[in-house]
Amino acid sequence: MASRLLVRLMISSLRVLGGVVRPGTTPLRIVREAFDAVGRTPLPLGTKIRNVTAGGVPGLWVTAKGTSESPGVLLYLHGGGFVCGSPKTHRQLAARISASTGLPVLLLDYRLAPEFPFPAAAEDALTAYRWLLADGYSPEQIVVAGDSAGGHLTACLLADIAADGLPMPGAAVMLSPFLDLTGSELATRDASVRDPFVPPDYAVWCGKAYAGETLLTHHRLDVLKVRKHGWPPVLIQVGDTECLLGDSERMAASIERSGGYCELQVWPGQVHVFHWFAPLLPEANAAIKHIGSFVREVTENSAAA
Repeated sequence: MASRLLVRLMISSLRVLGGVVRPGTTPLRIVREAFDAVGRTPLPLGTKIRNVTAGGVPGLWVTAKGTSESPGVLLYLHGGGFVCGSPKTHRQLAARISASTGLPVLLLDYRLAPEFPFPAAAEDALTAYRWLLADGYSPEQIVVAGDSAGGHLTACLLADIAADGLPMPGAAVMLSPFLDLTGSELATRDASVRDPFVPPDYAVWCGKAYAGETLLTHHRLDVLKVRKHGWPPVLIQVGDTECLLGDSERMAASIERSGGYCELQVWPGQVHVFHWFAPLLPEANAAIKHIGSFVREVTENSAAA
């Protein structure tokens, strides 16, 4: 019931707004401030937050109650279409993922487009990962994760880690990832099943804003085609109402063709990054709980090996 109400609300409000508001025409500052304002909700009881700088990249260190002694860490790359979003918008979700996984979360405040186009955000993610390694974290106890555009940055980070010969993290998690920046399937899927949240043309604009003057065929942008040999186990969660569903399906197939492991979960009736609506949405609570189970199982097995 809650999921159906959420879908109807989004179709009549956010989807309509997304079809009118354009960061290219509307002052981007207003869009960002509105997005940040939504994230100013009370955190789960016992959550601790402190400012950190990861190799020069700012962020928040989010620790749920009872996770302070964890030997591992989760590096989280927030969504927002590369042009919006911040630790302010995602600290609530980060706190719940911290509670579920038992890991502190480094919620990175990477540089946003179009002021800082590719490869700024990707370089910030790689810098933060190198910082965690230098700070003494064992690679198998590091998890990298992200939602929407942050899912793209997660995939790019894994490819960059491999290209630079760095040790791979223990696991990766992508939530409703935006992976094909050309948006080649979005309009067709949206015409078949209308996405309650994401207007396809807006997603394409965001991809171009991030790419800047770089061709979308660049190997660090075309993450669906990048070599995935040696990637850690990956969990992908996506809603079946999303026009971005095909991105997740193609990523899972690509990982498996490379001999890797990917658990793809398609959640019926759920919208783009439905996890954001925890604790009010039962499916969001269940999905976040499964993230914790996946991360613990994978990292424990990796550490044992």
